[in-house]
Amino acid sequence: MYINNEDFEIWMQKLSKKLSEIGQDLKSLINTKEVFSEDETLLDNQDLAFLLKVSYRTLQRYRSSKKLPFFMIAHKTYYRTSDVREFVRSHMDFQTYQDFEKKHSKPKDKNENNINDE
Repeated sequence: MYINNEDFEIWMQKLSKKLSEIGQDLKSLINTKEVFSEDETLLDNQDLAFLLKVSYRTLQRYRSSKKLPFFMIAHKTYYRTSDVREFVRSHMDFQTYQDFEKKHSKPKDKNENNINDE
């Protein structure tokens, strides 16, 4: 297959534009430390579906019914672990809640550790 210079230039411009978009998305993800606390982590659809053992469609229903808070970065859905913890606590069975806590337990407060050590 032969690509002439003009087609190549157009293709390179499209590639450059796409890389710039990806760079902007990465910058927004890198800056999440300024938005979230240190102990806060993010879960995407795949992570949460696997963790809760539900389908992507079920997650979509939870989002649509406003039961599960979410936000989007570059057309990708993310969930804060604190929001998921509250959702699981109020809408799921106890076993699912226990499984979630095992995998995403809250870090203990430094003051709690000092009190327990005394």
